Amino acid sequence: MNRDFWQGKRVFLTGHTGFKGSWLCLWLQSMGAEVTGYSLAPPTDPSLFVEGRVAEGVRSIEQDVRDPERVAHEMAGARAEIVLHLAAQSLVRYGYAEPLETYETNVVGTANVLQAARNLDTVRAILVCTSDKCYENREWDRGYREDDRLGGKDPYSNSKACAELVTDAFRRSYFTAAGVAVATVRSGNVIGGGDWAADRLLPDLVRGFLGGEAVPIRSPDAIRPWQHVLDPLYGYLLLAERLWESGAEHAEAWNFGPDEADARPVRWIADRIVEIFGDGAAWRLDQEVHPAEATYLRLDCTKARERLGWRPALGLDRALEWLVAWYRAHHAGDDMRRATLERIAQYEALRSA
Repeated sequence: MNRDFWQGKRVFLTGHTGFKGSWLCLWLQSMGAEVTGYSLAPPTDPSLFVEGRVAEGVRSIEQDVRDPERVAHEMAGARAEIVLHLAAQSLVRYGYAEPLETYETNVVGTANVLQAARNLDTVRAILVCTSDKCYENREWDRGYREDDRLGGKDPYSNSKACAELVTDAFRRSYFTAAGVAVATVRSGNVIGGGDWAADRLLPDLVRGFLGGEAVPIRSPDAIRPWQHVLDPLYGYLLLAERLWESGAEHAEAWNFGPDEADARPVRWIADRIVEIFGDGAAWRLDQEVHPAEATYLRLDCTKARERLGWRPALGLDRALEWLVAWYRAHHAGDDMRRATLERIAQYEALRSA
C-alpha cells in the first residue's frame, strides 16, 4: 500500500461509525485522505467511534443508507472520488430477529450507494464490503473461492449474497462502460479493540471478563476464519489503489481471510483469550437453544495473494494479544485515539519490515 496515494483523495466512507469503519476512518485520516463519513449513529455504547474521537478528522454525516436521496446528496456534496461501502446490518442473530431491516440495509442500501455513485462523474473506484458468509455454506473442509456459489441460509448471510449480486449487476450494466472500477470484498471474523457489538464472541468475552463473570459460549466447536481487523482493511486499501490505477483488471470479488492455521474453533479462541487475559477469566457452555449457525467456514485467499501480493501480517495469537491490550488500555483510561493510531502505525511498520 502506498500511503502517498491517499493524500488528498476524496473518500466517501459509509459505515464509518461502526467497528471496522472507525478503524478504517482513522487509518485514512492518518494518510491525509479527505474523508466524508456517512452512517447511522454509533451502534453501541461505548464505541470505537466515540472512544477514538474518530469524528475529529472527518466530515461526519449521521444518516441512513436506506434513504436514497440523502445518500445521493451527500456523496455529490463530497465530490467523492473513491467510495468505500461498509455500512451494514452485520449480526447474524439480529438478522433472524429483524429480517426486513437486514435486507433493506444490506441490499437496498447497497443499491442506493451504487446508484448515487453512478450519477457522479467524479467517482473512479468503488469497493463494497460484504462477508465470508455470502457463500452457500456446504460445510466443506476447504476454503471458499471467489467463484463458488453464493447463498446463505439465514437472512444476514443471504442478504450479503444479494448485495454481491446487486453490485455485479450495477458493475455490468453501468460502471464498466463508464470506466468506473467496482469490486466486492469478503473477509472473515474480524477482531480487534473497540468492538462492543452484542452476540460476538470476543466482545462478549471481554465484557464478561472485565465484569468478573464466566461468559456463556454458544457453539464451542464451530470453526471460523479469525483475523485482526487491520489485515482485511489493509487488503481493502490495497485493492482500492489497484482499482484506481488499473480499473477493470481488478473489478471483481476478492477474499481477504486469515492463514489456514488461523481458522480455529470457538473453544480454542475462548481458552486462549482466557490465558492472555488472566485475572480469573473464565467461560462456560451456553445450554440455551439458539438459531442455527454454520459450524465450519474458511476462505481461500489465493487470488489476493497471487494477484495483489496481499497476505495477513498478524497471526491469530498476536491478534488476540493486541485485542486484549487495547481493551486494557481503554479500561485504564488511556487516550484511545492516540492508542489506535499508534497500533495502525505499528501494523504498517510490521508490514514494511
